[in-house]
Amino acid sequence: MSDTTAVDSTVDTSVAAVDTRPTKIMYVAEATAHGGRDGYVTSQDGQIELKVAMPPALGGDGNGTNPEQLFAAGFSSCFHNALVLVGRRAGFDLTGSTVAAKVGIGPNAQHGYGLAVALSVSLPVLDPDVATKLVDAAHQVCPYSNATRGNIDVTVLLG
Repeated sequence: MSDTTAVDSTVDTSVAAVDTRPTKIMYVAEATAHGGRDGYVTSQDGQIELKVAMPPALGGDGNGTNPEQLFAAGFSSCFHNALVLVGRRAGFDLTGSTVAAKVGIGPNAQHGYGLAVALSVSLPVLDPDVATKLVDAAHQVCPYSNATRGNIDVTVLLG
Protein backbone atom coordinates (compact mmCIF):
# COMPACT_ATOMS: atom_id res chain seq x y z
CA MET A 1 0.00 0.00 0.00
CA SER A 2 1.43 3.39 -0.97
CA ASP A 3 1.68 6.27 1.46
CA THR A 4 -1.22 8.09 -0.20
CA THR A 5 -3.37 4.93 -0.28
CA ALA A 6 -3.07 4.68 3.50
CA VAL A 7 -4.37 8.23 3.80
CA ASP A 8 -7.12 7.68 1.21
CA SER A 9 -8.48 4.72 3.17
CA THR A 10 -8.51 6.70 6.43
CA VAL A 11 -10.99 9.45 5.55
CA ASP A 12 -13.10 9.88 2.44
CA THR A 13 -12.33 13.45 1.37
CA SER A 14 -14.34 13.20 -1.85
CA VAL A 15 -17.72 13.75 -0.21
CA ALA A 16 -18.69 17.38 -0.81
CA ALA A 17 -21.95 17.69 1.13
CA VAL A 18 -22.34 15.61 4.26
CA ASP A 19 -24.18 16.08 7.52
CA THR A 20 -21.49 17.19 9.97
CA ARG A 21 -23.73 17.61 13.01
CA PRO A 22 -22.72 15.45 15.98
CA THR A 23 -24.73 12.29 16.50
CA LYS A 24 -23.86 12.37 20.21
CA ILE A 25 -22.59 15.24 22.39
CA MET A 26 -19.50 13.97 24.25
CA TYR A 27 -18.42 17.21 25.96
CA VAL A 28 -19.85 20.69 26.49
CA ALA A 29 -17.68 23.73 27.14
CA GLU A 30 -19.24 26.74 28.80
CA ALA A 31 -17.94 30.29 28.91
CA THR A 32 -19.50 33.60 29.90
CA ALA A 33 -18.64 37.05 28.58
CA HIS A 34 -18.89 40.07 30.84
CA GLY A 35 -18.70 43.48 29.16
CA GLY A 36 -18.29 42.30 25.55
CA ARG A 37 -15.05 43.35 23.85
CA ASP A 38 -14.09 45.59 26.78
CA GLY A 39 -14.61 43.17 29.64
CA TYR A 40 -13.59 39.64 30.49
CA VAL A 41 -14.51 36.03 29.82
CA THR A 42 -14.62 33.13 32.24
CA SER A 43 -15.17 29.42 31.84
CA GLN A 44 -17.59 27.49 34.00
CA ASP A 45 -14.77 25.25 35.28
CA GLY A 46 -12.51 28.17 36.26
CA GLN A 47 -9.77 27.30 33.75
CA ILE A 48 -10.28 30.55 31.81
CA GLU A 49 -10.43 34.07 33.20
CA LEU A 50 -9.24 36.49 30.54
CA LYS A 51 -9.42 40.23 30.04
CA VAL A 52 -10.94 41.06 26.66
CA ALA A 53 -10.10 44.26 24.77
CA MET A 54 -10.54 45.67 21.30
CA PRO A 55 -7.35 45.40 19.24
CA PRO A 56 -5.72 48.69 18.18
CA ALA A 57 -6.69 48.03 14.54
CA LEU A 58 -10.34 48.26 15.63
CA GLY A 59 -9.87 51.34 17.79
CA GLY A 60 -9.08 49.68 21.10
CA ASP A 61 -6.08 49.73 23.39
CA GLY A 62 -5.19 46.07 22.82
CA ASN A 63 -4.78 45.54 26.56
CA GLY A 64 -6.27 42.06 26.58
CA THR A 65 -7.11 39.18 24.30
CA ASN A 66 -9.92 39.34 21.77
CA PRO A 67 -12.42 36.91 20.24
CA GLU A 68 -10.38 36.59 17.04
CA GLN A 69 -7.30 35.45 18.99
CA LEU A 70 -9.40 32.96 20.94
CA PHE A 71 -10.96 31.65 17.72
CA ALA A 72 -7.47 31.33 16.16
CA ALA A 73 -6.24 29.41 19.20
CA GLY A 74 -9.24 27.08 19.14
CA PHE A 75 -9.14 26.47 15.39
CA SER A 76 -5.38 25.85 15.24
CA SER A 77 -5.36 23.43 18.18
CA CYS A 78 -8.46 21.59 16.95
CA PHE A 79 -7.15 21.31 13.38
CA HIS A 80 -3.77 20.09 14.64
CA ASN A 81 -5.47 17.43 16.74
CA ALA A 82 -7.49 16.29 13.69
CA LEU A 83 -4.27 16.19 11.66
CA VAL A 84 -2.50 14.04 14.25
CA LEU A 85 -5.55 11.75 14.42
CA VAL A 86 -5.74 11.12 10.66
CA GLY A 87 -1.96 10.82 10.51
CA ARG A 88 -1.93 8.18 13.25
CA ARG A 89 -4.77 6.27 11.57
CA ALA A 90 -2.75 6.21 8.35
CA GLY A 91 0.43 5.12 10.15
CA PHE A 92 2.35 8.42 10.25
CA ASP A 93 4.13 10.04 13.18
CA LEU A 94 3.52 13.79 13.01
CA THR A 95 5.91 14.78 15.79
CA GLY A 96 7.20 18.27 15.04
CA SER A 97 4.15 19.30 13.02
CA THR A 98 2.43 22.62 13.71
CA VAL A 99 -0.70 24.49 12.72
CA ALA A 100 -0.91 28.29 12.95
CA ALA A 101 -4.16 30.18 12.43
CA LYS A 102 -4.75 33.77 11.37
CA VAL A 103 -8.27 35.07 11.85
CA GLY A 104 -9.30 38.30 10.17
CA ILE A 105 -12.41 40.35 10.81
CA GLY A 106 -14.01 42.95 8.59
CA PRO A 107 -17.29 44.34 7.33
CA ASN A 108 -19.49 42.15 5.16
CA ALA A 109 -22.06 42.96 2.47
CA GLN A 110 -24.95 42.70 4.95
CA HIS A 111 -23.62 45.65 7.01
CA GLY A 112 -22.39 43.31 9.72
CA TYR A 113 -19.01 41.71 10.22
CA GLY A 114 -17.47 38.50 8.97
CA LEU A 115 -14.39 36.39 9.57
CA ALA A 116 -11.77 34.87 7.31
CA VAL A 117 -9.28 32.21 8.39
CA ALA A 118 -5.89 31.15 7.08
CA LEU A 119 -4.38 27.96 8.49
CA SER A 120 -0.66 27.38 7.94
CA VAL A 121 0.29 23.73 8.36
CA SER A 122 3.87 22.54 8.75
CA LEU A 123 4.58 18.83 8.18
CA PRO A 124 8.35 18.96 7.69
CA VAL A 125 9.11 15.24 7.50
CA LEU A 126 6.43 14.12 5.04
CA ASP A 127 6.34 13.83 1.28
CA PRO A 128 4.30 16.78 -0.10
CA ASP A 129 1.66 14.49 -1.69
CA VAL A 130 1.13 12.63 1.58
CA ALA A 131 1.08 15.89 3.54
CA THR A 132 -1.58 17.33 1.21
CA LYS A 133 -3.79 14.25 1.59
CA LEU A 134 -3.45 14.33 5.39
CA VAL A 135 -4.34 18.03 5.49
CA ASP A 136 -7.37 17.42 3.25
CA ALA A 137 -8.47 14.55 5.49
CA ALA A 138 -7.99 16.64 8.65
CA HIS A 139 -10.11 19.39 7.10
CA GLN A 140 -12.98 16.86 6.84
CA VAL A 141 -12.56 15.62 10.43
CA CYS A 142 -11.92 18.88 12.33
CA PRO A 143 -15.02 20.19 14.15
CA TYR A 144 -13.98 23.81 13.49
CA SER A 145 -13.61 23.05 9.77
CA ASN A 146 -17.03 21.41 9.77
CA ALA A 147 -18.60 24.33 11.65
CA THR A 148 -17.14 26.98 9.35
CA ARG A 149 -17.48 25.20 5.99
CA GLY A 150 -19.73 27.26 3.75
CA ASN A 151 -19.94 30.06 6.34
CA ILE A 152 -16.54 31.75 6.21
CA ASP A 153 -13.52 31.61 3.93
CA VAL A 154 -10.94 29.17 5.27
CA THR A 155 -7.65 28.88 3.41
CA VAL A 156 -5.31 26.02 4.30
CA LEU A 157 -1.68 26.51 3.35
CA LEU A 158 0.89 23.73 3.52
CA GLY A 159 4.43 24.87 4.06
